[in-house]
Amino acid sequence: MPKTILLAWPRGYCAGVERAVDTVERALRIYGPPVAVFVEHEDEAPEGAVLILSAHGVAPEVYENSARRRLSVIDATCPLVTKVHLEARRFARDGYTILLIGHEGHEEVVGTSGEAPSQIKLVASPGEARTVKVHDPRRVAYLSQTTLSVDETNEVIDVLKDRFPAIEGPPRDDICYATQNRQEAVKALARASDVVLVIGSDNSSNSNRLVEVARSLGTPAYLVDDESDIRPEWLEGRDTVGVTSGASAPEWLVERVVDTLKRRGAADVRPLHTIDEQMRFSLPAGVREPVA
Repeated sequence: MPKTILLAWPRGYCAGVERAVDTVERALRIYGPPVAVFVEHEDEAPEGAVLILSAHGVAPEVYENSARRRLSVIDATCPLVTKVHLEARRFARDGYTILLIGHEGHEEVVGTSGEAPSQIKLVASPGEARTVKVHDPRRVAYLSQTTLSVDETNEVIDVLKDRFPAIEGPPRDDICYATQNRQEAVKALARASDVVLVIGSDNSSNSNRLVEVARSLGTPAYLVDDESDIRPEWLEGRDTVGVTSGASAPEWLVERVVDTLKRRGAADVRPLHTIDEQMRFSLPAGVREPVA
């Protein structure tokens, strides 16, 4: 059973998710319930209701449908995702085929693809990058989902640049600062641990990437929703357990996992610090008013 717990830093909420959570909390105080009801589609919200868009972003049609249904929209899309949307519009306006590096069905990919559905082609892997076809190799651009593996994305970009020498990219790398920082932190964690636990949901792209990054260094790594998912056999013969969390996982889940590991014999809890984060985003319109 483990003796030591290493806690990765940074971990957990990124600035975009912090902003979205703060937006919901302020909206509850300003507008009152039932704003905090989850809906998959804007059509599920009652006409005239307050609708908060998630940090992942949405396609333009969501705004159009919401306006028709008289929904009061508060846009909590992460500004870094909004940046990718603006780049998609710019490349589309200039007549480019846009190769979007990402995972099919992910909310962020759906939203970005909606900016120019006829001009955006999804590329999910280096293999797809080797076979994707474009109308004009001289007018090609690439964008990427912000929560991907940094290393894997660079592999795809290298293939695309080899195939399409004239390809254009965004002014800066689209992989968000928090994704990069958490992946660097989990690399340090994997090197110092016998096993790594990543707290996050199955449908969290950035959490799954953290597991993959840890495993790529030869360290066993597992994705857990909470402490109830931890299997005893994962900890057998392991002296040091590394713990981190995805960008949408609250810190209280980390605390519960740590408490569970302590009850199983881990007495030493240490932080493993790699980088400080100072990023903050201003709140969206609609929740900036002073709250009593």
